[in-house]
Amino acid sequence: MTSLSKTYYVSSKTGNDSNDGLTEENAFASLFAINHISLQPGDKVLLERGCVFYGQYLQVTDSGSKDAPIVIGAYGDGNAPRIEACGQGIWYQDYGNLLDAPTHVYHGYVSSALLLYDAEYIVVEELEITNEADKIIGEHYSLGDKMNRTGVAVIAKNKGVRHGITLRNLLIHDVNGNVYDKHMNNGGIYMTALRPEKEEVTGVARYKDVMVEGCFVYQVSRWGIAVGYTYAHEKFQGAELEEEIFLKYGHENIRICDNYVKAAGGDGITAMYALRPLVEHNMADSIACEINDRIYSEPGNRLGKVAAAIWPWKCKDALFRYNEGADTRLNQDGMAYDADSGDGTIYEYNYSRQNEGGCVMFCLQEAIHNTFCNNVSFDDLGGTISPAENPDALIKDNIFYVRKGVPFVRKNMDGGNYKLEDNQIINLDI
Repeated sequence: MTSLSKTYYVSSKTGNDSNDGLTEENAFASLFAINHISLQPGDKVLLERGCVFYGQYLQVTDSGSKDAPIVIGAYGDGNAPRIEACGQGIWYQDYGNLLDAPTHVYHGYVSSALLLYDAEYIVVEELEITNEADKIIGEHYSLGDKMNRTGVAVIAKNKGVRHGITLRNLLIHDVNGNVYDKHMNNGGIYMTALRPEKEEVTGVARYKDVMVEGCFVYQVSRWGIAVGYTYAHEKFQGAELEEEIFLKYGHENIRICDNYVKAAGGDGITAMYALRPLVEHNMADSIACEINDRIYSEPGNRLGKVAAAIWPWKCKDALFRYNEGADTRLNQDGMAYDADSGDGTIYEYNYSRQNEGGCVMFCLQEAIHNTFCNNVSFDDLGGTISPAENPDALIKDNIFYVRKGVPFVRKNMDGGNYKLEDNQIINLDI
């Protein structure tokens, strides 16, 4: 049986957009040629290594299939092909309703170097991506109404469940987003679900089978990696979260593995509204480096001067293991790990080091059934744990190396009920 899939080649060095793009010798010159093609299951879009696509972007609305995904990657020898969006690739994001706080921005223009809009069964790999936009007239870095920007944005809206999104071995850096907008597509990699125009016809917009692996994300604002805030947030009220809610409105089989996030302006790595997400073997380094009075200086009425390194939001039975969080910068949070609003979060076999807000927080009354076990905290600062009015955290079989003068419980972050079992607290003479 003859395959009908095609491979499109793009070379900024030798290509021409009047070519058909179907061989290396007849490559396209720009990404704009790809944006005008209707991609089919099994098609590949390959960018030549060593090429720079300046002021360009990719916007993909087509889908592959489970057995024949669309692949966007690289060919040739040398450095990964680099997409420098420079503030281009502008599209309009609208959740379709208010978010969980009236101060959270829920609509506006976004610039993305790569946008996957209602696409599924897509593999993106082996690319370098930037979106600096430092020469936009009338804009300065801390501007409150600055445009949101991403390296990679993924949207689900009008086609129900979006399956099979794989982002692999991407180098994403220097993304000048908006440090104040927590829930817009904003930062290195950000996936969201927006309200469908006809939900009764298309079904709920959500994700299933997502893999983000092997990516190096640094110097991005606001988020490092986030999967995936949803318009259906009101379905996840309260502390006890039933599995049936996730099977209808949440995300399934989310895996965030083997990534390194460094110097994110706000939060590092977060899974949101997901059933049993797996977050493992990741490194978060120097997170929340813009959540300070010097840069976070024009928020207006926004609330959000909080950020942590690796954490869940409104997930059920989230598993975080073999991760490392180091040097998270001090803010109202500032810890390596945060068992935030959700049900049944497990942190195990993780390592934390010199995080200015401490090792772990169990955040408020809607974070329940949390377990923190077999982790190592070395010289975390400010206060090792933050129970923060949490009802029932279990802290077991951990090793805490605590610097002299650093309280075990962070000041003004207590008030919760937690159980300590078989932990070692070792005083550091530093």
